[in-house]
Amino acid sequence: MAPESLFGSFFKDMRKARTGLTLRKFCLKHHLDPGYISKLERGLVKPPKSPKVLERFATYLRIEKGSEEWDEFFDRAATSSGTLPESILSDNELVKRLPLVFRTLRGQKVPSEKLDELSELIRRT
Repeated sequence: MAPESLFGSFFKDMRKARTGLTLRKFCLKHHLDPGYISKLERGLVKPPKSPKVLERFATYLRIEKGSEEWDEFFDRAATSSGTLPESILSDNELVKRLPLVFRTLRGQKVPSEKLDELSELIRRT
């Protein structure tokens, strides 16, 4: 699945589940371009980078600020755009350990004490 699709499919699922509106009705109600939203949902365009636009979309999708879905919405937008979520980038200790995470994800051998450090850091955040 293309990275853009991760955000788009979540957007579409939220639109259907939370609003019950078709794409066209959703766009009419919120004065959005149905062509753009269709492309967004199908992963043909990257999500907007503007936090204000993302917040507006999340509100239209009836995603409650501070909820798990809110965080997932913004995390998917960031990763689908090829960036890391701001909440990760703002934590200097976590950023220092990201290379370890990347090596782990690539299947490289990571010393167990490094994994223990990472686990502890994740638990504290």
